[in-house]
Amino acid sequence: MDQPVKSGSGGPPGARVPGRVWLMLALATVGFAVNFWAWALLSPLAPRFKDELGLSSFEQSLLVAVPVVVGSLGRVPVGALTDRYGGRLMFPLVSAATVVPVLYLGLAGHSSLAALLVGGFFLGIGGTAFAVGVPFVNAWFPPERRGLAIGVFGAGMGGTAISALTTVQLVDAAAMATPFLITAAVLVVYAVAAALLLRDAPGRAVPTESLVRRLAATVRLPVTWQASALYAVAFGGYVAFSVYLPTYLRTGYGLTQADAANRMAGFVLLAVAMRPMGGWLSDRLGPVRVLAGSLAVVVAGAVVQAFTPPLAPLGTIAFLSMAAALGAGSGATFALVALLTPAGKVGSVTGVVGAAGGLGGFLPPLVMGTMYGRYGTYAAGLALLAVVAAAALAYTLTGVRAAVEGPGRPPTGHHRGRRAAGTTA
Repeated sequence: MDQPVKSGSGGPPGARVPGRVWLMLALATVGFAVNFWAWALLSPLAPRFKDELGLSSFEQSLLVAVPVVVGSLGRVPVGALTDRYGGRLMFPLVSAATVVPVLYLGLAGHSSLAALLVGGFFLGIGGTAFAVGVPFVNAWFPPERRGLAIGVFGAGMGGTAISALTTVQLVDAAAMATPFLITAAVLVVYAVAAALLLRDAPGRAVPTESLVRRLAATVRLPVTWQASALYAVAFGGYVAFSVYLPTYLRTGYGLTQADAANRMAGFVLLAVAMRPMGGWLSDRLGPVRVLAGSLAVVVAGAVVQAFTPPLAPLGTIAFLSMAAALGAGSGATFALVALLTPAGKVGSVTGVVGAAGGLGGFLPPLVMGTMYGRYGTYAAGLALLAVVAAAALAYTLTGVRAAVEGPGRPPTGHHRGRRAAGTTA
């Protein structure tokens, strides 16, 4: 019987990864997807709540942003707890805890803005699953495979597409409670399955320091801030579009709620598909090149869309290009984390970086809603995205490249990405 690859083990680039390791990756990815499905339940329904409850543009934006910011900030302690207690405990715990707000929102918490905000606050628990999965997967895979593995795990963010494709349709076909009840049932099934089947990697590094000391040490690591800045743009941009795109398309282009939700699902699915590709390319080309290329595409797409071109074909091309780039950039960012983060601190770093990514997705919907409410256009928000992405591109080509190619590290690039990835300590 094959023995799992131990955390931090090296081995040649072509070493076979045992089947049990892939099973753990699959279970973690499913858990991430299910929790993200729950995390995104309010976004497709935001236009409906706006009409039924008479919400302003800002209140509608706040409704979809609250779960994002809570799920983002919650990743910091959850990532540190995962370093200490492992994904075998944390995945079932987070999934079971998310059931409560899902049931509340479906059965009683959708009659007023205050009730929705309370439910949305606790719905943010589902967003912390990301900080559980990254250190869990990282511990199972050898360094030269971590970019691909974490990219595959990151594809679980496609849970937002499940929500986009099913939530409105289920409400129309049955009742408001239906999508929430179905999601709660799936969460319960996953929590039980995870408790029975998940196993932490043998030999994983378990920190002995207190939570406060570990978090203090984490914020002193340069990679924490480098990856946080990049993830705030890459994943933050993805989150912002995934929660606000239905509103943007309905308001800016006059699409129906169902059509807008379906187009948002297409955006999400492309970003999800490109995230493993970003990790895979980072294993081979190095994360700096992948990040630079991705951010350059985001700059171009945001500039084009700031002029609100016709949706067919130019607007669609701009959005899909940004979706692909944001997905690949998100995967490349965590390839960078796997490359530069010391063993035993991956969960803590992931928590902080994941929080930055979520917070990067919190502000844009509020900005977009405010700008549209005041000026009747989204152009300023998209122009701001172009400026921020351009700044991130410049930082990638300077500060981040210097960190990756610094003393004692081989150059990243073609034929060298695998060797560089293998230097993780």
